[in-house]
Amino acid sequence: MLYSYGNVVNTNGRLLKLVTSMHERTGRNYLQRMKNSKVGCMKIARRFDKKFWDGYRKYGYGGYVYDGRWRNVAKKLLRVYGLRRNAKILEVGCGKGYLLYELKRLLPNSYIVGFDISRYAIKNAKYEVKNNLFIFKAQDIYPFKDKYFDLVISMATLHNLCIYELKAALGEIERVGKSKYVSIESYRNEKELFNLQCWALTCESFFNPREWMWIFNESKYRGDYEFIYFK
Repeated sequence: MLYSYGNVVNTNGRLLKLVTSMHERTGRNYLQRMKNSKVGCMKIARRFDKKFWDGYRKYGYGGYVYDGRWRNVAKKLLRVYGLRRNAKILEVGCGKGYLLYELKRLLPNSYIVGFDISRYAIKNAKYEVKNNLFIFKAQDIYPFKDKYFDLVISMATLHNLCIYELKAALGEIERVGKSKYVSIESYRNEKELFNLQCWALTCESFFNPREWMWIFNESKYRGDYEFIYFK
């Protein structure tokens, strides 16, 4: 299917909704985040250490303990991409590996791999998948052959990169994956842009869907995508 935003068209990837419902269940006080020493909190959050994952909410997740929230997303991925029992799956920006944990539960014979820039996240990952995770940057050249993975996924990670890093990261995701899916923060109007700017601590790329589609095309990224909005 062809998707168009203004004059920018993506003729390959699909616009999906796999995580939007989970994202919208979380309550957010945008103005309080902005007033709560946000500049200082941003500096701390961008270390991606314990305070970001398991510190106070003003620094990031406010305690990222697994509660089963990724189970339904994993089921949707299996259904959408028809993954087989021995599928090879890579997650770019895997955090503590919760999504990979659920995918491994559903596909015990699969080969799952994930990487993240956060040493703390990898050190404190789910023990069931911890040995399959490593520290790495999304914008570097991945240590895998072309089309090695049946599916490459990246959840709420790529918008943390600068625009010149995005092209490299999206290009690598395209290169090593047969199927690809990324979810990224975006906005459709002034209110959503304001809310995103208030809430985001680590986001570097504040782009609307037209701009993201342009970046996909420039990066030759042909995979699927989802835009996450802050209403």
